[in-house]
Amino acid sequence: MKRRLASRLDLIEPFYVMEMAKAAQHIAHTPACDPALGGEPMIYLNIGEPDFTASAPVVAAAQACLQSGRTQYTQATGLPALRQALSRWYRSRWQLDIDPQRIVVTAGASAALQLVTSALFEAGDDVLMPDPSYPCNRHFVSAVGARARMLPAGPEHRFQLDAGSVRAAWTPATRGVVLASPSNPTGTSIDPAEMRAIVEFVRARGGTTIVDEIYLGLSYDERYGRSALEHGDDIISINSFSKYFAMTGWRLGWVVLPPDLIAPVEKLAQNLYICPSALAQEAALACFEPASLAEYERRRGEFKRRRDAVVPGLERLGLPVPVAPDGAFYAWADCSAFGRGSWDFCVDLIDRAHVVLTPGRDFGPHAADRYLRLSFASDLPAIERAFARLQRVLHDGR
Repeated sequence: MKRRLASRLDLIEPFYVMEMAKAAQHIAHTPACDPALGGEPMIYLNIGEPDFTASAPVVAAAQACLQSGRTQYTQATGLPALRQALSRWYRSRWQLDIDPQRIVVTAGASAALQLVTSALFEAGDDVLMPDPSYPCNRHFVSAVGARARMLPAGPEHRFQLDAGSVRAAWTPATRGVVLASPSNPTGTSIDPAEMRAIVEFVRARGGTTIVDEIYLGLSYDERYGRSALEHGDDIISINSFSKYFAMTGWRLGWVVLPPDLIAPVEKLAQNLYICPSALAQEAALACFEPASLAEYERRRGEFKRRRDAVVPGLERLGLPVPVAPDGAFYAWADCSAFGRGSWDFCVDLIDRAHVVLTPGRDFGPHAADRYLRLSFASDLPAIERAFARLQRVLHDGR
């Protein structure tokens, strides 16, 4: 029997980079990658996951939570103490007064996006977002039947939308914009003045501005390291404990909502997943202890040190980065000088250099063949070994 599948699946594109990962895994288990046989182990610079894990106070808090049996359901909106801790963090880090009631803790940033898109968009709606951008963001829009309209965003605009492109693309069917600052895959942020211009235009048209800020804690430039929430309480900000707080597998995030969206989103959360993990929430309270915050800032400094090595290193390899990343842990590099599309280029590097990079295909069709993403979530020695291999393969003819 051939099972009938929901037509919405046709709107969700495959995650092509997973095919790249499968190819890398296959080669990684061959003699060519076995050090005992003189091979070179695969180096993965494709993974968007910090090589750091949860801080020691967070791990201790999780253990204490288990031992004391505090594992029952929480409120759908999250532990009040965690919402209050996040509110205090916004005040101390960005001098923003965010009412804890506007903060809804979610089962990862993905759940936050699902809740927001489900509450706001439906069939016939258009939502604008930049090309390139993280693929899942557009798929959340597609999953509720709306259309994600990808607008080409080049280096002249930091690979981000600007108010002019939003204005030109707006139609009666447009309901809002989904932005990311800093962005995956480019690591670039929207200039605060440009963000304000976008917000004001969207607001004047009765639309909604949603900003993915999961990398905001990993900003390296004071000019860009500011939350879109400073532009008004009608902004929706998506955030996560995965990146700055290095709690990827804990699946915990949050969303800051306009007051009128709190009740609708709570209703959806109650029905879609009851509540976020109680264990993860109890542990996350320790993220805001002084020892944890000091450790996260040390790690942010380490990521910046990697950024400062990666960008010139790619330039020397003939893989220029048109806009240096000011946040996150990605560099968006131009491989067009080598005369092949980024997909074939990256496949060849897996085979010959045993280095895994991410081709541009997943992040949108505009210039996808020209760019690749390098993640500097791996430690600097691994990055330096990878660059030595790339030099050998790309320039030394070996």
